[in-house]
Amino acid sequence: MVPIPSEADEEARRAYREREDLTCERRSITNKIGGILATLGVKGFKALRRDRREQLTALRQPDGDPFPRMARARIERLLDRLELVLKLIEQVEAARDAVLKKAAPADEAEQMIRSLTDLRSIGPDFATLLVREAFMREFRNRRALGGYVGLGGTPFSSGGSAREQGIGKDGNRRLRAGMVELAWMWLRWQPDSALSIWFRARVGQIGGRIKKIMIVALARKLLVALWRYVKDGVIPEGAKMKTA
Repeated sequence: MVPIPSEADEEARRAYREREDLTCERRSITNKIGGILATLGVKGFKALRRDRREQLTALRQPDGDPFPRMARARIERLLDRLELVLKLIEQVEAARDAVLKKAAPADEAEQMIRSLTDLRSIGPDFATLLVREAFMREFRNRRALGGYVGLGGTPFSSGGSAREQGIGKDGNRRLRAGMVELAWMWLRWQPDSALSIWFRARVGQIGGRIKKIMIVALARKLLVALWRYVKDGVIPEGAKMKTA
């Protein structure tokens, strides 16, 4: 059974999801600009830099001819949209980061976010995702948590045959993708933790498909470890905290 969030918890998730929508729109706009420039053979334009307008003014076609008027007008309108999206992203992120600047947390969710950001490799974005999408819900055990995120096993049983079919992907796609990304970050910034040592011991020098499978397994273990950390105060074994 999936635990149903309260109305307040559902409302609190909107800011994170809005940022996700805005970042997708930012990527879409920059891709459109890149597509226009590619048809003209122009390279090196950086739409996310502050001097994007100056870059556009200086653009020339590969043969030295002036930039086409209609193409320039199209890109200028796309830049108008991009700058609005960037401004909105700044506003949403400022509201998100305000939780960490308060003298004291306003509720349990804010306390969990602040606790997670004390760990190396976890910033306000990952902390907000974990708390708002998962840790504010009640789960019976680690299996229920893994199943909700889409990192749980999918057992198969028929007659006298029973086996595991691997990780199921039914669940919260935001959390599943975020946890896999966080697992890679954990290996980089928490190399001496027990989870990182466990991963390296099993992967060794093997790459490719095995490494991808094991990073998903690490993501599940890390999810459970962080859940225990915010709920019971159990710091993941060997994990380092951020220095003040």
